[in-house]
Formats: sequence, structure tokens, C-alpha cells
Amino acid sequence: MSAPAEHGISTSDLCLWYGAFQALKRVDLEVKHGLITALIGPSGCGKTTLLRCFNRVNERYGSVTTTGLIRIRGKNVYDADVSLIELRRRVGMVFQRPNPLPLSVYENVVFGLRIHAEKRPPKSVLDEAVEKALTEVGLWKDLRDRLQAKATGLQLEQQQKLCIARLLPLKPEVILMDEPCSALDVEGTRAIEELMFALKGKYTILIVTHNMAQARRASDECAFMLLGELIEHTRTENLFLNPSNPKTAEYIEGRYG
Repeated sequence: MSAPAEHGISTSDLCLWYGAFQALKRVDLEVKHGLITALIGPSGCGKTTLLRCFNRVNERYGSVTTTGLIRIRGKNVYDADVSLIELRRRVGMVFQRPNPLPLSVYENVVFGLRIHAEKRPPKSVLDEAVEKALTEVGLWKDLRDRLQAKATGLQLEQQQKLCIARLLPLKPEVILMDEPCSALDVEGTRAIEELMFALKGKYTILIVTHNMAQARRASDECAFMLLGELIEHTRTENLFLNPSNPKTAEYIEGRYG
């Protein structure tokens, strides 16, 4: 019998307000390391807000108040000794639309290394990081002769893979994905899902998706949210085939959302 997966992300009694509006209500969530966990629920239910809590990006959006605990691999993200720069290195994020920097493919991949390094990394280190990251996301074969090409000129699927590759040299522990396939066609979506499968054993992967077919197909565990509350979180096949909460069943059956 295999040992239980350790928690990559955990929250306890997590609440969040934008001004007077409470967007998250006493969320208790445990996301296992090495698995893909999907967050589903109707628009405005708090999925993206919850995702943004884990690298504290919500703090950029006006008057935000957060209470409760958030731990990444056991470390409270609100501890006094937590550096936001270091936190966002450990917790990478991929957005709905690919956002490559208007630089070369090579400079996109090494950008984080240059920013975070205490001294300028030698070219050999950067070269190795580029090859390793692009290989890991399945782009090395296609782009090894185009490393100086403008990243914004790549196909959308390649841009999204490059955005993931940009995170990897920093050795993140968690990868957050906010609707990463919403701008992609069927083939692009398949490619990103296959990449997620390839990465999942090494990282905690948490994906927000409105696409329930994708959640069912691509995740190991699934969490359903409604009106800022976490309603149910279990193995994906259990949530879709035998939900324990009537609200989950109603959402899956398309009665609202």
C-alpha cells in the first residue's frame, strides 16, 4: 500500500473580503502534492480568488482582507519572515491567456533566473536551464533552432507551454493554472493537458476550469465551490459519479451555473 500524498497546499477557516464583500467563506482545503486538483463551480463562486490566495496576488486588487491560515508545503504564507518574491518563486502561476514577455524564447525562459540570482549566472548555466525547461514542456525539439525568435510570434499553444517553461528554472513547488486552455483550440488543449500529466508527479498542480469535461479528464481530485464556499472535495471520479452533496449533483447535472 502506497503512502498517502503529502499536502502541497492547505487552508484552514480561510475567509477573504474585497472591501465589504465576502468572496471566500471559511474554506478548508487540502491539495495533495504530486496530483492535479481541479477547482470547478459557476462563474463568480470564488475559484480564481482562492487560487490567487496561494501566492498572495489578491493583495494587488484594492482593499483585500484575509483571515485564516494558508500553508504551502507546511509553511504559513502570512508568517512575518515570508518574502513575497520568494513565495511567488515557489508558487508559479499560469493565466487564461498566454503572457510571454516581448523578448526572445531564450530570454523568456531565463528571465526569472536573472531576476532572482544574487549574481549574474554564467551563460552555461542559462543554456542548460533553457534546454531542460523547454525539454520538460515538450518545446525543445521545435524551438532549439529558434531560441532568439520573438516569443510573442509563437502559436498560442507554444506560448502557453513557454509560460510554464518560464516557471520551471525557479524550481517551484506549486503550479497554479487559471483556465490555462480557455484561449486554445482542441489540439492546444490536449497538448497542455498532456503536459500537466507529465509534470504532476513533481509539482502540486491546481487548475481552475469552467470545463467540466476537462476537470473530469485531467484531474486526480476535484473541488466544487459555490458562492464562496467549498462544497465538496474528493477524488474526481467520486465527485462526478457519486457526489455526496446535493448541490454538487445539481451543478454537475447542469441545473445551474
